[in-house]
Amino acid sequence: MEQKKDKKTKGGFTGSLGFVLTAAGSAVGVGNIWRFPYLAARDGGGLFILIYLILVLTFGFTLLTTDIAIGRKTGKNAWNAFASIRPKWGFLGKLTFLVPVIIMTYYSVIGGWIVKYLAVYVTGQGAAAAEDGYFTSFISSKIAPVVFMLIFLAISAFIVFNGVEKGIEKFSAAVMPGLFIMIIGIAIYSLTLKHTDASGVTRTGLQGLSVYLMPNFEGLTFSKFLSILLDAMSQLFFSLSVSMGIMITYGSYVKKDVNLNKSVAQIEFFDTGVALLAGMMIIPAIYVFSGTEGMTSGPSLMFVSLPKVFASMGKMGPVIGLAFFVMILLAALTSNISIMETLVANCMNIFKTSRKKTAGYITLYSLVTATLICLGYSVFYFECKMPGGATGQLLDIMDYASNSFLMPLISLLTSIFIGWVVKPKWIEEEMTVGAKKFSRKRLYAFMIRYIVPAIMGVLFLQSTGVFSLFAK
Repeated sequence: MEQKKDKKTKGGFTGSLGFVLTAAGSAVGVGNIWRFPYLAARDGGGLFILIYLILVLTFGFTLLTTDIAIGRKTGKNAWNAFASIRPKWGFLGKLTFLVPVIIMTYYSVIGGWIVKYLAVYVTGQGAAAAEDGYFTSFISSKIAPVVFMLIFLAISAFIVFNGVEKGIEKFSAAVMPGLFIMIIGIAIYSLTLKHTDASGVTRTGLQGLSVYLMPNFEGLTFSKFLSILLDAMSQLFFSLSVSMGIMITYGSYVKKDVNLNKSVAQIEFFDTGVALLAGMMIIPAIYVFSGTEGMTSGPSLMFVSLPKVFASMGKMGPVIGLAFFVMILLAALTSNISIMETLVANCMNIFKTSRKKTAGYITLYSLVTATLICLGYSVFYFECKMPGGATGQLLDIMDYASNSFLMPLISLLTSIFIGWVVKPKWIEEEMTVGAKKFSRKRLYAFMIRYIVPAIMGVLFLQSTGVFSLFAK
């Protein structure tokens, strides 16, 4: 009776489609459309894609299945789910809760940048966004980034404020189909591009597609391979929303008659498809107008390189630019509301407060912390050496703490917990509720017991910089 009451209080999805669209919306975000393409460009194109696809079908499937099944079987959010299975492992729920707490500090900041660029293209100022120093000037100002972050946060908070069925599910169901259509349309258009530069070299979108898809093994070492593997794995965490409590929370909203096997496969398909299409949309366009040099701009690719590409497209540039930032805004919102919902669901349970009051407190927390992150490029600017050797600011530190440090650690501990403490059969029982067939149960059992703990242990050590010490 207690579990039923809890479910009624927190709400739930109306059915399988609502769950899949919402979970896919959480998975399909800035991580797919912004992070995936620049990692692919940096890490050997098709080599990164091949590694990522293998990880999706093995690690992604295993971690996604684990999170969703834990959520539905316990009927609880991440904070309490692990403790309800084994009280001594309750610390893992608290550790998982830390991930969205950290991500929420900076995701709205990136969302604010997207709102800013959307406003730029709506007002016909796309040419200004293509100028050198525009992005740096914007993020280093003291007021503008905070204002646009606030707009993005307000939209997210309003959706979460309205609950699961009337807010989150309804929004995801409305925007996801349009989001997919826009990504496919822009990807097809990118492949038709052709440009001759000042030196007389002509590049085409199809050539850019080849650069994107063909594996590049040049200069590949074991250390470099581990670095690519860590990039692909951190992208998997960020993209599929695993090991951060989101899918456990969403799983607790899923009805027992929903086929989890089918839902997991659909989420994998949607998420990976969008990531691949995003690369097909961005990399060929960058290559046509900027060559391979334009693909090395890292995280700023979306805000520095792409506006230059749009400006080079002629009359179609502003239209494509506008469509792109509408699309990326929708993707960012679906992910941000899932992060915020996870915090709200956990805090409702911890503090025994109503959804509206809890959502208000989480919004206030997000506003304060995101403001500090915004000012990390101006008032609180500093440079910090990261374990991987790169130099980062406040936002980069938070991203590293959540994606590269906590998520591999949580995945390692979760795999040990499920694989060796409660045993894989516990998950299998939930996946076969209602006589459903768990076709990949052997793969799941093998992965969760042996492969995931081993690889996660290596990746966790890699993320802490341990291997680089031996390299010296």
